[in-house]
Amino acid sequence: MVVALKTAGIRHAAQPDEHAFCDSKQVAAKLDCDAPILCFSPGALTERAQQFINGFSGEVAYAVKANPCPQVIEVLVQAGVRVFDVASTREMETVGRLCPDATLHYHNPVKSRSEIATAWHGYGCRRFAADCRDEIDKIAETVGSATGTEMAIRFRLPSHDASAHDFSSKFGTDEENAADLMKYAAQCGFSPLLTFHPGSQCTDPAAWARHIEAAGRIARCAGINLTRLNVGGGFPSSYSHSSGPALAAYFRAIADSVTSVFGDKSPILECEPGRSIAAPAFSLLTSVKLVRRHTADLFLNDGIYGGLLEVTQVNDLLPFYRVLRDGQPVAAADKHDFTVFGPTCDPLDVLPVPLHLPADIREFDIIEFAGVGAYGTATATSFNGYGSVSQVTVERAYTGDPDG
Repeated sequence: MVVALKTAGIRHAAQPDEHAFCDSKQVAAKLDCDAPILCFSPGALTERAQQFINGFSGEVAYAVKANPCPQVIEVLVQAGVRVFDVASTREMETVGRLCPDATLHYHNPVKSRSEIATAWHGYGCRRFAADCRDEIDKIAETVGSATGTEMAIRFRLPSHDASAHDFSSKFGTDEENAADLMKYAAQCGFSPLLTFHPGSQCTDPAAWARHIEAAGRIARCAGINLTRLNVGGGFPSSYSHSSGPALAAYFRAIADSVTSVFGDKSPILECEPGRSIAAPAFSLLTSVKLVRRHTADLFLNDGIYGGLLEVTQVNDLLPFYRVLRDGQPVAAADKHDFTVFGPTCDPLDVLPVPLHLPADIREFDIIEFAGVGAYGTATATSFNGYGSVSQVTVERAYTGDPDG
């Protein structure tokens, strides 16, 4: 969608290398924000990807589900990413169109036979995941036991409080069964490996260490030399109520644990970050439609059916936010808590926590949310006729820095 312009000469930036705007403040000052606007910084995305490529002691696969935007895939390919964690054949199609030589890891533990066949025959996928015998049988019956096909056995540990989303409630098997599944996968002709996920937005590097120790126990119990270990995603981004240590702390914890557990027979490592790579590259400009001062209610042109869904799932994932007026941050000493509603005719379309905003906030003011590159657009709907969003390219995205 091409945005309406307040000033002639400003164009919609359609390609990652087109920097029509210096930053999101410039966008807010020059564009009509009647519909929400995503500000995308290819530079921030590249920088974050490079932090993983240069800092993680293994192979970096991007988890496409976090943000499947073609521009994101293109920039990551340019940054050197060639492996992608995909959860559906639609994601395979997106990656395959933009990077035909990409390696695909189909790590969704539950797949239909037609999806397996499409992945195998249509996209050359040679990596599948499973957490039970039935899934291994399904894959074996669909693709056979061709040499070189890898089977990632997904295991889980008891849930913990360090993650925003607990993946163990849906996927993964216990240690004892994981060892049996490794042996069974090998008997079926697959090359077995192990994979885990400590949970989305995991703020404790020690969670990876605990899983790596479990991987060592599983491999020893199975009597199989573990050649590859996928340490999952879960690496955090920064939110107003949730952040973790620097990425280097995670990389160090992983490397130290692998050395301690496996010694000189350490497996090749893989990780599959999604949120941590994509989130910092986008901010969301929303416009105030109405302020009811007597009830301290405020209505925006976006909400939980758009780019702000995750806030309703986990309050800790509330993005950093600021108010812009005429392109400049509003510095107000007098602030009030406002209940913030989205634009739909649905009472559920409301943020679960109030926003602390300038008391004089008014119609046409902009509330900008930082770090919405992960799941902000991937889970958006078009409910009630809303959901249309423009995307422009900026050199710098707002990340929550008060000087940004």
